[in-house]
Amino acid sequence: MTETQELHLKPGDPAPDFELLDQHGNTVSLSDYRGQKLLIYFYPKADTPGCTAQSCQVRDSSIDLKELHLAVVGISPDTPEEQAAFDEKFSLGFPLLADEGGAVSKAYGVWGEPFGPGWQGVIRSSFLVDENGTLEEVWYKVAPTDTVPKAIEALV
Repeated sequence: MTETQELHLKPGDPAPDFELLDQHGNTVSLSDYRGQKLLIYFYPKADTPGCTAQSCQVRDSSIDLKELHLAVVGISPDTPEEQAAFDEKFSLGFPLLADEGGAVSKAYGVWGEPFGPGWQGVIRSSFLVDENGTLEEVWYKVAPTDTVPKAIEALV
């Protein structure tokens, strides 16, 4: 399989494990969320218009997400320092994970050519993981402002 070929995970598949640094330099892994539901959303680049809209929607929905017992992490190829600046600028308040090199993005099948040939990066996507680490829902090529509504709709 080439790096640009898409791997599509589906509901019922085990969520690929990960261990990444967050914006504070802490190691965060999928196993940290065992026993609770987790929304993982992948975004191409911190502090860009679509990624800001998506992340701010997650921030603004934090009360609704907590009522649904849903934890959230955002993942992009940015460095922990870039994630920290993004978090600070927009007061996001949830883990932003640094997938430098894109290994986790590739494992989830979201690494490709989101803007056409010639530019490799993250294809905006989100995943709802159940308490046991199994994918409950999968949304590839999700619109920035559809991430939270789709997750809430899947849980209610």
